[in-house]
Amino acid sequence: MYKMERKTDTVRIPPDRLNENVDDAAMEIAKEELEGVIEDDNKLVILATNVDRTGEGKVVHGDGGVYQEVEYDALYFELIEQELILGYLCEVLQFGGFIRFGPLDGLLHISQIMNDKVEVDQGNQRLVGKESNKSLGIDDEIRARIVTVSINDRNPRESKIGLTMRQNGLGKLEWLEEDEEEED
Repeated sequence: MYKMERKTDTVRIPPDRLNENVDDAAMEIAKEELEGVIEDDNKLVILATNVDRTGEGKVVHGDGGVYQEVEYDALYFELIEQELILGYLCEVLQFGGFIRFGPLDGLLHISQIMNDKVEVDQGNQRLVGKESNKSLGIDDEIRARIVTVSINDRNPRESKIGLTMRQNGLGKLEWLEEDEEEED
């Protein structure tokens, strides 16, 4: 999910920053503009580092800024449908819970938790199986699968990521350990 890649992009250095060291200005602006952005291929750029200007900047008629091409190392978090994730329950709502994995949260709908009717105990922030009595509470570690991804380019934290735990090998890590012990 986390990957590092060398990338190229163009940043605009505004006129009021041209009296500074251009390398420093380009690095600061690149970090501001590139970090926290989700690219077209569902990659959230976490960090832009080792920023280097390449070539001479370009001036566009009517714009006092300089458009500078930069190369940088991008540390990004890639969202891939059907990929397994490890995370923890961070919020319980009437319709399920949110699982934090990496820098994002995904929705685990109550219908996707287990093969049992799930009751929501919002007061105690738990999701409980009616027949199995298995419970999932805040900070419980889980293994889930990403089933849907709908990216919000303007605010990546508001992207919609759907998860499931209703397949073999998925669920609360404690449940999975118990299942392994029963098999032995």
